[in-house]
Amino acid sequence: MWLESLRIRGLRCLDDVTVPLAPGVTVFAGPNGAGKTSLLEAAFLLSHARSFRIGAREALLKRDADALSIFAELRHADGRSRRVGLGRQGVRWEARMDGEGITLSELVGECAVVCFEPGSHALIAGGAEERRRYLDWGVFHVEHEFIVAWRRYQRALKQRNALLRSSQVIPETQFLPWEAELAAAATLIDRQRELYLAALRPHLMASIEGLLPELGLVELRYRRGWADGSDLADLLASQRGRDVARGHTTQGSHRADWSIVFEHAPLREHLSRGQEKLTALACVLAQASLYAERRGEWPVVCLDDLASELDKAHQLAVVDQLRAVGAQVLVTGTEIPDALQDGPRQVFHVEQGHLSPLL
Repeated sequence: MWLESLRIRGLRCLDDVTVPLAPGVTVFAGPNGAGKTSLLEAAFLLSHARSFRIGAREALLKRDADALSIFAELRHADGRSRRVGLGRQGVRWEARMDGEGITLSELVGECAVVCFEPGSHALIAGGAEERRRYLDWGVFHVEHEFIVAWRRYQRALKQRNALLRSSQVIPETQFLPWEAELAAAATLIDRQRELYLAALRPHLMASIEGLLPELGLVELRYRRGWADGSDLADLLASQRGRDVARGHTTQGSHRADWSIVFEHAPLREHLSRGQEKLTALACVLAQASLYAERRGEWPVVCLDDLASELDKAHQLAVVDQLRAVGAQVLVTGTEIPDALQDGPRQVFHVEQGHLSPLL
């Protein structure tokens, strides 16, 4: 799939920008603070309904703007085209497709964008929440029943947490149905996450081999969020007193995590910052490759500030791989990256939120 055009209004320094896009590689070059990253952020928002920037939720709107909107013309590999849009007024998000209102999950299901950016190393070195987001976005796109189980789980979790925080003494009978629902949904979520990671592993091995061959074989380890061999409903009941004291549910799918273990770097602390970045990039590429295997088309791949994040050899390895599979690639940099000096590409200069084509 690829974006044929992108129109952005009110996102950070982008007041009203329309970008015509083509399959293949597009480079956005310009000084720092010009709005290059915000262009990739707009594409990512259509696919995730959130920014990849940490703490970005309240800073998305252009100064003095009360709303933002992003529209895109989307073309799938089978020839289907879609007009998709995402808007925000205040704190409320609204999604549209072909002129009709849709849910955010329907928008995310239609538009697939993955991104490697300076903060991506948090996928390896950061907290579990970022890894769960990565995992669940991938599962959502290959397991159609996942979103139903995830919504069931979130609803039950919200209800149980509300009971835990109540100032009144809540009888056990009010907890039991929500704990049963949590356990049932968690069982489905856990199984689908495990299946996804098993399918992801060969793609990750291929990416690692191309980027970090010196680290040897790779293993994915998954922790589901509660003790192996335990029934979650029974565990929730037995831990209820502790959870009341803490005011939230301490066991379940919302506590899951996964990690990457290398043959020659068994602990995360053994990795340098550069290796963390390359490992995160390998995860992004592996997820895109698995998406393509299951869906028959590559997602849009965004590479933010490519030249400062990767040396020339790794730039070339990534760009060559993505060109070979025909993925649409959106790249930013203060200049055209060395790896893109040759070969076909579209280039825009970005200055103070305005774009002008160079090639």
